[in-house]
Amino acid sequence: MDRFDAMQAFARVVETGSFTQAARTLHMSKTTVTQLVQQLEARLRVRLLNRTTRKVAPTADGMAYYERVQRLLADMEDAETSLSDASTAPRGRLRVDVPSPLARLVLVPALPDFQARYPDLQLHMGVSDRMVDLIGEHVDCVVRGGELADLSLVARRVGDLQAGAFAAPAYLARAGMPRHPRDLQAEPHRIVAFLGARSGKPFPYGLHRGGERAEVQGRPAFAVDDGNAYLAAGVAGLGVLWLPHYMAAPHLANGELVPLFEDWQFDPMPLHVAYPPNRHVSAKLRVFIDWVAGLMARHAPVQPPRR
Repeated sequence: MDRFDAMQAFARVVETGSFTQAARTLHMSKTTVTQLVQQLEARLRVRLLNRTTRKVAPTADGMAYYERVQRLLADMEDAETSLSDASTAPRGRLRVDVPSPLARLVLVPALPDFQARYPDLQLHMGVSDRMVDLIGEHVDCVVRGGELADLSLVARRVGDLQAGAFAAPAYLARAGMPRHPRDLQAEPHRIVAFLGARSGKPFPYGLHRGGERAEVQGRPAFAVDDGNAYLAAGVAGLGVLWLPHYMAAPHLANGELVPLFEDWQFDPMPLHVAYPPNRHVSAKLRVFIDWVAGLMARHAPVQPPRR
């Protein structure tokens, strides 16, 4: 038994939930994949998979073993890639996690071009606004807005999200047009609050106009920790939103949102791609970071420091 082939076959069965699908992606026969997994179980003296006529799923021991095997296979792939000729196209699987609105509005629409440029790279994209354990979850990198709380990560700043305040016409008809950011601190105004992934609490927004500065917390009518749900709540008229311009643009164009405080400037939100400090920056990770940086250079370029 080739242990590498056996581990690869087992991992692919777990990921696809099927011996047939695993065999197809590995360009092996189903019989070969089945035999490799059986030989692996015999060598380890433990059942790794529960098999039924309808599906295949890892046992508790199998899941624990899969997590270790997955990391080992990824490290071996990175080692091979780093030693390959510099002209070799990036290949293999890359696991990333990105905010849901950024995925929906910027990254996913641009994926056909990325796939055309790197056809041998398999991108697995988690879409969330939660805290991600990059090591424990075997994630190669995350894209996140705001200042990074985990200073142990290596981060590249790829953009500065220009933001503004917005509200739905239905909300403004009910509460009236706020004239100053601090109006949002008092009746009848409400905001939709975005909950920080680490703190679980909403955070204040900074604005400036000439020499005047305001830090606004607002009075939440509704709080949520997902960007798409946050936007939907504002469009539904639940309260005032603070949004990057790329998120607000289509809803301004169709009249679902109205800009507020247009004579004020908002502090830009930095956007980073971050990865663990011990993570080898493989060719596949490097081209993904460069691709995201190129997209954000068009949508939200990094701004020079304010004097």
